[in-house]
Amino acid sequence: MLASAEQAKSCRELYEEFLVKRGNHQGEKLIFSGVGTRDVYNITAPFMDDGEPVIAGRVEDRDKEASEIMFFVNRQGEWVPRPGSPVFVLQDPFVSFVQGEIVFGGVEVYFDAFDPHFVTSWRTVFYRGKRIGDLQLFAKGPLTMKDIRLVDLGNGRIGVFTRPMMVEGARAMIGYTEIADLSELTEEVIDRAELLRNQFLPEEWGGANEAHMLSNGIIGVLGHVARMENTNIRHYYPMTFAFDPATRTHSRLKLIASRDMFPEGPAKRPDLEDVLFSGGLVRIEGGSARIYTGVSDAEAHTIVIPDPFIEYEQ
Repeated sequence: MLASAEQAKSCRELYEEFLVKRGNHQGEKLIFSGVGTRDVYNITAPFMDDGEPVIAGRVEDRDKEASEIMFFVNRQGEWVPRPGSPVFVLQDPFVSFVQGEIVFGGVEVYFDAFDPHFVTSWRTVFYRGKRIGDLQLFAKGPLTMKDIRLVDLGNGRIGVFTRPMMVEGARAMIGYTEIADLSELTEEVIDRAELLRNQFLPEEWGGANEAHMLSNGIIGVLGHVARMENTNIRHYYPMTFAFDPATRTHSRLKLIASRDMFPEGPAKRPDLEDVLFSGGLVRIEGGSARIYTGVSDAEAHTIVIPDPFIEYEQ
């Protein structure tokens, strides 16, 4: 059983703890081409489709919020759009493999009819298929909920992490529930997920970005935790925690990266300079892991760090 934290720590406290032991790890920018002047950010980790590694990324003009998700393949060191792959009018892609299928999703955003820059609402949508070319819409989450992620538990069950907003006096919290089949993923099931308490301060927030089933039956969760200064400056940090689906207990959060570990670069807006949105993690034999992250809502970077899930398996 995991020893859950009795009280949430602030982003500042987590960051101070992280600085003590983060080491000298440096990230690098990934090069995307073939999309004109648009940015590619908030990417997934590479995943296999039809025998080759593919990355899904958010593609967007610097001065707009309207996005597309495109699939990219590596050609001579650059990630280029994969010919023949579908394009989705969504934001912030994610991918998991559940019961022999790809589950792909993103955030569907609704804009004001008179102001194309003003977002009125959003929701997470889900597609499934044996391969990217076969993806079909099968579920939608509740309005205003991002960061819904699935994990195949390997026992015929599917774990579902949720992220309701404005609950119990908090800006957002992570929830968890289980289903037996993808057909059971409904708004009602998502809304009834059990809340994971003592993860964030009420004025801060976070969410799950990717879930990994570990060798001991524990789920390693890659996510983000965030805070906002009074001047509306946003600070997003990649974090991980462990979750035991048998006991519904979770470990405390730990940060695994910060903006200054990556090369300098542009930001979509000044308030987004200190934003890392962790999209995926690939474990590497020997005790390392490669993180793929959006940076400042303008670029996509990667970094190799010590595997943050190893301690959860011990």
